[in-house]
Amino acid sequence: MENKMANVKPKLWTKDFIIAACASFFISFVFHILMVTIAAYAVATYDVPTSQAGLATGMFIIGALVIRLFVGYLIETFGLKRLLLASLLIYILSCLLYLVEVNLAFLLLNRFIHGAAMGMATTVTSTIVAQIVPPQRRGEGIGFFTLSPVLANCIGPFAGLLMSQSVGYKPIFLLCLVLSVAGLGIAAVLRIPAMAASPHPKGIHLSNFIEPKVAPVCLVILIGGFCYSGVVSFLSFYAQEIGAVKAASMFFMVFAVAILLSRPFTGRLFDLKGANFIMYPAIVVFAAGMMLLGTAHNGFTLLLAGAIIGLGFGNIQSITQTLAVQLSPPSRIGMATSTFFIFLDIGFGFGPYVLGLLIPYTGYGHLYFLLSFVILATLVLYELANGRNERASKKMHTTA
Repeated sequence: MENKMANVKPKLWTKDFIIAACASFFISFVFHILMVTIAAYAVATYDVPTSQAGLATGMFIIGALVIRLFVGYLIETFGLKRLLLASLLIYILSCLLYLVEVNLAFLLLNRFIHGAAMGMATTVTSTIVAQIVPPQRRGEGIGFFTLSPVLANCIGPFAGLLMSQSVGYKPIFLLCLVLSVAGLGIAAVLRIPAMAASPHPKGIHLSNFIEPKVAPVCLVILIGGFCYSGVVSFLSFYAQEIGAVKAASMFFMVFAVAILLSRPFTGRLFDLKGANFIMYPAIVVFAAGMMLLGTAHNGFTLLLAGAIIGLGFGNIQSITQTLAVQLSPPSRIGMATSTFFIFLDIGFGFGPYVLGLLIPYTGYGHLYFLLSFVILATLVLYELANGRNERASKKMHTTA
């Protein structure tokens, strides 16, 4: 009887887990629906050039990155529940302010505030999930949880483009407002376990902004995000170059489906076999997908590359996030989650600018091909950051 009880898995799909996943979906949906429409809204409303309108898109990411430097500290100071509710209240306020037309500067300020609110909310919800999932099912739990933004990424851009062409921008902003209010409503009933206290050293220290213990493994996602940002930013231009524009419109849907199908299995394998079992193949698969993308000459190859990149990068992202939580002390889970998102944002944020400087010399196809070797180089980085330590730990447990 005791053995049977020991083999029973602790429950994953609790009410609080589902509430946190739904809140994450609403937050991410608002982010994605606005990312594809806000620049066009700025051009149509304020008659500004596209270069200035593009700032309305980028300002959101800047706001998220800036606040994430402080979110870990804020979590430890004010607690998860208070910070989550505060961030969602700001989210609602920002959605209301989209309905007020003043000028481009006002829109940019609102986008910065909205991005900061998202940076807080996504970091807090991820930290909450890391707290409430059973430790022995953490890989599976975080894998399932991170499907909510993937679903939002599938539906949000499609809904945004469809609504902007059929009903205009104000209904989009009203939808964002409704979803934000819904997110706050369900978050209010979320039960969050208390975090262990973390003493703050006096003065300004690196540990006030990031968790140093997880920084090495988070470098893997920084480089991965940097390489993948080239796909997000320049795929449409590359598709025109190779005559695969129709296929390109389905690329990110195929990418997302590959993640949706694989993450439930890879999360479970993480818990059973460890991170190495997933990370080494995922890095190789990501590199292979980029190599295939760089040599694509038709729509089928382009979409196949999208599926392979989804299997690779999509799982690197969720496993690295789980590792960041696992490698940090229990009292620093919030800071570790914040560190993961900071590194990911740096890769995504600076990638398009740096890679854009290289394109005149490499072209799109050669750039993707070269990036596959950068991705392969992260095998060495991951080995030094976690791979060898995990093997040594397993060997110790085996011989004990």
